[in-house]
Amino acid sequence: MARKLAIGVDIGGTNVRIALGDEEGHILAKLSEKTEKTKGPQGVSQQIIEMIRSIQARMTGARLIEGIGIGSSGPLDLKRGGLMKPTNIPYDFVPLVEPLKEELKLPTYLLNDCAAAVVGEKFYGVGKNHENLVYITLSTGIGGGVYVDGHLLAGKDGNAHEIGHLTIDYEGKLVCGCGRRGHWEAYCSGNGIPNFVRLILEEKKSSELKRCLLLRAIEADLNKITAKTVYDAAKADDPLSKEIVGKIGVLNAIGFACVIDAYDPSLTTVGGSIALNNMSLIIDPIKQHVEGHARNRVPEIIITPLGEDVGLYGGLAVVFNPIR
Repeated sequence: MARKLAIGVDIGGTNVRIALGDEEGHILAKLSEKTEKTKGPQGVSQQIIEMIRSIQARMTGARLIEGIGIGSSGPLDLKRGGLMKPTNIPYDFVPLVEPLKEELKLPTYLLNDCAAAVVGEKFYGVGKNHENLVYITLSTGIGGGVYVDGHLLAGKDGNAHEIGHLTIDYEGKLVCGCGRRGHWEAYCSGNGIPNFVRLILEEKKSSELKRCLLLRAIEADLNKITAKTVYDAAKADDPLSKEIVGKIGVLNAIGFACVIDAYDPSLTTVGGSIALNNMSLIIDPIKQHVEGHARNRVPEIIITPLGEDVGLYGGLAVVFNPIR
């Protein structure tokens, strides 16, 4: 009997990724392109349609694609099937579900990208035996996906798990990409870390900065700071960069504690480019400090074994296991 197939889609502010996979979670083909932001609100859906057709053209035999599962950075408007003023795509509304259904004649499902990721973890990762499960991404932004008592949390618009917008700094020294102050994402995301580092460096004495490997790496141009330059300098044993990474770790621990207290998971998995590329520098400080902030019993906290494809696995899983 031929395997059932599905298309998983992962829409980020930087890239759109697509996978063809089967119901057992085997990914058979993948494509990735820079996210289309210049061809109007329909540009992203048209891009996805063309990518899916490209994958279909590679298929051999007459196997049937069961549907399309989309995980996208938000905010979502589930009722309208699209993105509502997305942070990284410059339109008020980006339609996704209807254009794909009309053009490709396939059932199409839309979830927040981190909700899709936790579905992937639940069906194809280490979350199979957990009814209370959280996935957290530390990447360009910060987000989460949550199962409580076996139910995937969604919310009225599909945004019940926008954990990156928890307030971790009541003084609001930094502005988040959403326009609000003091959010976790403003300090510990790929977009936020450079601003946080500049804030720290401004408070340092010049004598503390003279031998700083990080400043040499960026040629003393603070506009060149990225999350990668900070973590690379910390890996090279630069004392100031290690101090900065430690401060980021404390703030991450506070964010994790808030999530643990809100959802009481038995397992928390972590993904996203910052976590996947700096595993011990991310996980170790969280584990060191989270118990000092969490009221609930702290669960196991691990890097997702599904890596950067966790959202694609979720897109596949939601086709075969539609959320009711």
